[in-house]
Amino acid sequence: MSQAVMKTLCQILSVLIGVVCAVLMIFGIIPLLGWTLWATLAGCVAGIIFGSFPERKIGLIINVAVAIVAVLRLFLGGGVV
Repeated sequence: MSQAVMKTLCQILSVLIGVVCAVLMIFGIIPLLGWTLWATLAGCVAGIIFGSFPERKIGLIINVAVAIVAVLRLFLGGGVV
């Protein structure tokens, strides 16, 4: 595959991971479901890795934003010690 195709696939994959993590994060905001935020963070790390390769950084921005909100919610809920 050419390099342009690989970058496009990385971008699409990063955006899809970001959207799935955002949906998981919505469930994690509900009390007693905060454990889903840990899965959200793991997914965001993968999305950040894939989003760092393409020129357009929309997937990277989505994943970083979701990760920041998830970490903030974990911190406020006592999930990060």
